[in-house]
Amino acid sequence: MNEKELQHFEDKIKQEIRIEPKDWMPDDYRKMLIRQISQHAHSEIVGMLPEANWITRAPSLKRKAILLAKVQDEAGHGLYLYCAAETLNISREEMTEQLLSGRAKYSSIFNYPTLSWADMGAIGWLVDGAAIMNQVPLCRASYGPYARAMIRICKEESFHQRQGYEILLTLCRGSKEQKAMAQDALNRWWWPSLMMFGPNDDDSPHSAQSMKWKIKRFSNDELRQKFVDVCKDQADILGIAIPDSDLKWNEERGHYDFGEINWEEFWSVIKGNGPCNKERLDARIKAHENGEWVREAALAYAEKKKEVIDDVVKLS
Repeated sequence: MNEKELQHFEDKIKQEIRIEPKDWMPDDYRKMLIRQISQHAHSEIVGMLPEANWITRAPSLKRKAILLAKVQDEAGHGLYLYCAAETLNISREEMTEQLLSGRAKYSSIFNYPTLSWADMGAIGWLVDGAAIMNQVPLCRASYGPYARAMIRICKEESFHQRQGYEILLTLCRGSKEQKAMAQDALNRWWWPSLMMFGPNDDDSPHSAQSMKWKIKRFSNDELRQKFVDVCKDQADILGIAIPDSDLKWNEERGHYDFGEINWEEFWSVIKGNGPCNKERLDARIKAHENGEWVREAALAYAEKKKEVIDDVVKLS
C-alpha cells in the first residue's frame, strides 16, 4: 500500500470530499462498500416479494395502482444500487450469483410473511420508515455514486412511508375489526423492524470502521433509538399500542426506554431459518431462470447492433 495514496485518501475523508470510482481507495474500503451496497440492492429486490403478494388482493383499484407503483419503485432502487456497486469493479452477474447461492445477505425483515392488507400499511410505516432512518444519512456517504443514488431513493421511500401510514390511519378510523387488523400488523412487525438497524453496536463487526470512513454517519443503536422515539407518537395518533410493556419516556435521557430485542430470533433469520427465507430465495432463483431467455435476447440484440455500427464505420 502506498502511504502517500493512503494519506491522500484519509485527508479527503476528513475534508468531506467524495471518493469517486477512479480515485485510489484501500481494498478494505472497496470491499466494505461492495458488501453494503450489494446487500442494499438485494434487499430492494427481495423486498418486492412480500408486497407483490397483495397486488392481486388490494381492496380497491386505487390501492392496487399505488401498490404497483411502489413495487416498481423498489425495482428501480435495486437497479440504481447495482449500478453504484458496479463502479467498484464487481459485475451484476457476480452479485446475482452471490444472492442466489445464499452467500450474500439481504435485510432480515423480508423473511416475514404478509398475512393481511394491514401488513401493507405496517411495511410502509415501519419498514420503510426504518429504511429512511438508515438511508437519509447515506446521502452524505463518502463514496460518490452511493450517496447520489440514495438521494432519489430516499425521496421515494418517504412517499412509501406516508402511503403505509395512511393505510393504517384509514383502518384505524374504520370498523372495530379493521382497527384490530392494524393492531395485529403492528404487533407482528414492530420487533422485526427494530432488528433492521442491525445488532447492538458492541456486536456489530462493521459499524466502527464504516463510521470512520464516513460511509455511515450514525451507529445502529443511535438510529434505532431515534426510530422508537418517532414511532411512539405516530402510534398514539393511530390509536394503537406498540407491543412493548417496557416502553416508557425517560426524562433524564430525553428518549423512550424500550424492551430487549430477541437477538436469538434475529441471528436465526440471518442464518436462513426465518419463516420465509427459503420461499424468498426460491422465488428469486425461479425468476432468474425464467428470465434467462430475456437476457440472451438482449445480448444477441446488442451484438447485432454492434456489428451494424462496425459495418457503418468501415464504410465511412
